[in-house]
Amino acid sequence: MSACDTCVVRNKAICSSLDKDEIGTLNAIGRRRSLVAGESLIWEGEDSVLVANVIEGVLKLSTGTEDGREQIVGVVYPSDFIGRPFGGTTNHGVTALTDSRVCVFSRSDFDAFAREHPALEHKLLQRTLSELDRTRRWMLLLGRKSASEKVASFLLELSDRLSPLTCETAHDGQAARFSLPFSRQQIADVLGLTIETVSRQFTRLRNEGIIDLPSRREVIIADRLALTAEAG
Repeated sequence: MSACDTCVVRNKAICSSLDKDEIGTLNAIGRRRSLVAGESLIWEGEDSVLVANVIEGVLKLSTGTEDGREQIVGVVYPSDFIGRPFGGTTNHGVTALTDSRVCVFSRSDFDAFAREHPALEHKLLQRTLSELDRTRRWMLLLGRKSASEKVASFLLELSDRLSPLTCETAHDGQAARFSLPFSRQQIADVLGLTIETVSRQFTRLRNEGIIDLPSRREVIIADRLALTAEAG
């Protein structure tokens, strides 16, 4: 049995468009890799030499500013595709926020495979367009929303994207309880807020019964409709 046959994101990843024989060929050019939290997979500014599917865990996309600070520009979750197919330079680093597993391919091998399989190229295009839509929503969040709307939107995004295999789920199928892969400071950096503002918003949402915080990293969405209203 190949690794693809037992893959928990098989039906959601880009390879879902492939038949059994094609999956076998793709499996032959890929390999599984485990990352511990804080370990980097791709470095900003280097040639694009690999691409990967996320199987488990959460990873951040980040870039460095001129004064040496890190700016998180995106987050990837199970079934997401990372890397830059068809050449070019990587514009951001990719680092595990939690212990993670990924399916890694040499970019040149993956490019050659994709060129011979239009269905996979079509899936890549769909993923690219979806990522563009998310980026536009993120621009709205950072540019126009208030602090309370930013934090609420961020929590909803996490509840929607974190794997249901590792989260308790609400009646609507969305994650009701999950572990934050971010520290409060990282959340502040992602949202363009101060850590004090983020902490105040978490405390307010908890006091109003919209969320619960059993520990510093655990979040329970107690009232999803109210959180959605908070998100604007």
